[in-house]
Amino acid sequence: MTSTRIAAAVVGLAVLLPALFLGGVVAVYAIVALVMLVSLDEYSRMAFPDDQRVAFVWLLLGCVALATAQIAWGDARAAATGMVVAMATSVFVTLRTGDDLEHTVRGLGRYALGLVWIGVMLPVLVRLRLWEHGVAWVMLVLVVSWFNDTGAYFSGRAFGRHKLAPVVSPKKTWEGLAGGGLAAVGGVFLLRAVALSELTMSDAVAIGVLGAAAGVMGDLAESLLKRAFHVKDSGWIMPGHGGLLDRIDSVLFVAPTVWAYMVLVHGA
Repeated sequence: MTSTRIAAAVVGLAVLLPALFLGGVVAVYAIVALVMLVSLDEYSRMAFPDDQRVAFVWLLLGCVALATAQIAWGDARAAATGMVVAMATSVFVTLRTGDDLEHTVRGLGRYALGLVWIGVMLPVLVRLRLWEHGVAWVMLVLVVSWFNDTGAYFSGRAFGRHKLAPVVSPKKTWEGLAGGGLAAVGGVFLLRAVALSELTMSDAVAIGVLGAAAGVMGDLAESLLKRAFHVKDSGWIMPGHGGLLDRIDSVLFVAPTVWAYMVLVHGA
């Protein structure tokens, strides 16, 4: 397990960091677009195994609309677009209703989850990149996610006794959660020292703690989905590591947490 985590981190660093530092905003757009395509494919296969192609197309249209509105049109138009996409999805699912109405309602929930998870939360990475010192803000998300995951893994192995959510993820412990949080806070302080001096010490602690908690919740949410959908991995794109959603589940929760903290606390 340790070797696979290290291998995944090395691959991620080798691909992401050069693109992040050398490719500019365009590279982030391209990376997020590619991640969205692959993630939607994985999600539609898990959530809609009998209707994957139709689900993928509808989710893609909705996610592109939501991402475009969020990044390019401002918050008011983003909210309006979200309402339109929500209503259109309700109509789309209703018109395709079969005899099993309960199944239809569950399908509507799965569409809504995919649109929010991938169409709303993922594009926040682009919003962070467009800020001043945008590379550092994106790096902050990655540092919190990676440090938290690594700290939780090793502290859980060394001290883990009390299960965090045994039904969803039997290996996660409260001790691992604490260790991951400490590591995430340390990572934020490290990045603050070299690239984000505008963060106060209280900001660093808050972002580290909240980001670590969000990362764990993202991991648990994806584990819950896989168990509910009866799949071991979200996909096959990374042999030995599962799918792309298996790798970015924490990032999808950490990025909105960092963005929301800065907007709510500092009006960014």
